[in-house]
Amino acid sequence: MKLQHAADLAALPIAPADLARDAAAAASFNVKAPRRYLDLIDWADERDPIRRQVIPSADELVVDPREREDPIGDAAHSPAPRLTHRYPDRVLLYPTYQCAVYCRHCFRKESLAADDAAGYAIEALEPALAYIAAHPEIREVILTGGDPLILGNERLEELRRRIEAIAHVRLLRLHTRIPVVLPERINAGLVRALKGRLMVCVVTHFNHAREITDTTVLAARTLREAGFMLLNQTVLLKGVNDDAEALRTLFRELVYALGIRPYYLHHCDSTRGLSHFRTTIDRGLDLMTALRGHISGLCLPHYVLDLPGGDGKIPLGPSYVAARSGFEWKFKTYDAKLRDYSEIVPENPPRDR
Repeated sequence: MKLQHAADLAALPIAPADLARDAAAAASFNVKAPRRYLDLIDWADERDPIRRQVIPSADELVVDPREREDPIGDAAHSPAPRLTHRYPDRVLLYPTYQCAVYCRHCFRKESLAADDAAGYAIEALEPALAYIAAHPEIREVILTGGDPLILGNERLEELRRRIEAIAHVRLLRLHTRIPVVLPERINAGLVRALKGRLMVCVVTHFNHAREITDTTVLAARTLREAGFMLLNQTVLLKGVNDDAEALRTLFRELVYALGIRPYYLHHCDSTRGLSHFRTTIDRGLDLMTALRGHISGLCLPHYVLDLPGGDGKIPLGPSYVAARSGFEWKFKTYDAKLRDYSEIVPENPPRDR
């Protein structure tokens, strides 16, 4: 059975006491997950990492007053409907506010729609497309939402053609959970809808190695063979993946099994009701220290914090500088050894020309 509404939770193998405890949270935010994703859950384990991502919890209604409804300033940086322009050369475009799965940790969970009322309409996107056309500094258009791949192929092709008609746009990026939760959607028809003049980058959202299956491997292969760039964004989630071995396994399998480059490990945003998912930054830094040197650099993402209010992402990373004096440095290696390094700098360096 698929999960489409809060009422569907009663048909899942969830203890009645748990259903009663979490009923208010289930009624407060959208509830949805495809059957194939639910089939990955070990229902005997209340701490199952996939269960925690999609099954409502009463903890979501515990709100810290410092948390925000719009944690990364989407609305504050929206010069046109359905568009966010936060960085100079790229914009976010929201063709739909619907998803194939509603993740409990989503930073847009308060703005996403459960029905067709906020679905796709090219007329609703005209002001955003006009804005993009009027700003030649924009090189990338990032389709997000919602999940853009929930749209049919004809609509995706229509939108791709409209965007690629804007000469200064060079790359079309799609942020999507579809390859994780509904990988059969990734097929030749979808590839045809997205291929055109623009470079295409598909950014997936795998949070745990248990989400990688034979079907997701095939979906990734289809996208790779189409020539699309594949990246992944993971959210650091307490009780889901805040463990060095869990992250090592995930990032290795993304590269070695799916051919997807880990791009960002996001510190959990200041979204309301996510305190139960949020680690400390110190914990994240410890995990990054445990990863570096123990997995290939190809498997290592950037650990980032999206600053509240829309000031952008800040890279977070452990420092390997132990000390310095002028051009004399002392570095700490990945396995905690100390090594001296002397920069080779001319005594009288030539002036810049």
